[in-house]
Amino acid sequence: MANTPQAKKRARQNEKRYAVNKARRSRIRTYLRKVEEAIASGDQAAAQAALREAQPELMRGVTKGVFHKNTAARKMSRLSSRVKALAQ
Repeated sequence: MANTPQAKKRARQNEKRYAVNKARRSRIRTYLRKVEEAIASGDQAAAQAALREAQPELMRGVTKGVFHKNTAARKMSRLSSRVKALAQ
């Protein structure tokens, strides 16, 4: 357990940050799930719309430090290639 006042404050800050990051990560996963569901249904228009909505959320996660930049880029690349494959 934290003993110094600074360590106690840090523990409180970590709890708050954990909650915020958890909410952000959950929100991003929801957007990604919507894209996955649209791809699974085979509706390319819905998949493209869901992908356009998911992209800024994913990039916001990068700027807020929830995801690494390359992780977000990889996820976007794989999703966009799957959406593109629906057209064929």
